[in-house]
Amino acid sequence: MEQLDQITKHLLWKLYKLGAWGKRHVSESNLPKGFPQHLRHLVKEAAEDLSKKGFLVKHPTHHETQWYLSWSKKKEIEEVIKEFLVQP
Repeated sequence: MEQLDQITKHLLWKLYKLGAWGKRHVSESNLPKGFPQHLRHLVKEAAEDLSKKGFLVKHPTHHETQWYLSWSKKKEIEEVIKEFLVQP
């Protein structure tokens, strides 16, 4: 579970860095990009978990599911990212 927790924090940081709030979103196929090959299968699981917690919003489109950060959790997201970036 430690690995999934790290992926979750890294995914939040990635979307934050891309400015994926509301209209700026990321396609589901692009979520695992930038992660090591052997961990990519866990990225969608982490995104679903973040969606259940209210940190991410899943927006289905006719082409592909889009993901973006939830404005209502902005402070919590920034706290998680600060914690992630300060790690040794």
